[in-house]
Amino acid sequence: MRRGIFGGSFDPVHLGHLILADSCREAAGLDRIVFMPAAVPPHKRDRQLTSSQQRVEMLKLAIGGNEQFELSALELDRGGVSYTVDTLRQLRQLHPDDELFLLLGADSLRDFPTWREPGDICELATLLVCRRGGLPPLDFDVLGDLVPEGRREYFARCQIEMPLIEISSTDLRQRAAEGRSLRYRVPRAVEEYIRHQELYRP
Repeated sequence: MRRGIFGGSFDPVHLGHLILADSCREAAGLDRIVFMPAAVPPHKRDRQLTSSQQRVEMLKLAIGGNEQFELSALELDRGGVSYTVDTLRQLRQLHPDDELFLLLGADSLRDFPTWREPGDICELATLLVCRRGGLPPLDFDVLGDLVPEGRREYFARCQIEMPLIEISSTDLRQRAAEGRSLRYRVPRAVEEYIRHQELYRP
């Protein structure tokens, strides 16, 4: 099985996440996209996240009905800081015959050399990096000596072009805190969940 791994805090999950996931699934011919909510994202340790249960419930509402999308609580169950390399190693043990693909945004590619054991990540999974439509191809030389040249060129050929969707979880939390509309930015069921749970309100 060709399995795409999409990690993040998903606080909250929004339509940009879903469009990115489906763009990667279609362009790379993936069988499954696994949404992997982080317990403690390494780059967000100073921010209090919405509870794991609530983030999981929002994800379930967002991806329900799509048989090619699934949710994994692997990082939540493991607890602590969620390092991608640990997750991929665990997935490799659980699914030794699967081909793993790691979904990334263009910003993540720039920061990738600072991740824990980035070279091992590139051995465990193919990087599927998304760039906004109309922009020039991404520069994979940022990976430097972490990845052999042939592997870097393969990653560059695998990059995914997706529509320009200006939605961010940070903006959505701010809108919710101010009582502003989330309509057409998150799935309707997620919008209703946020309203009923009074998430992100001061």
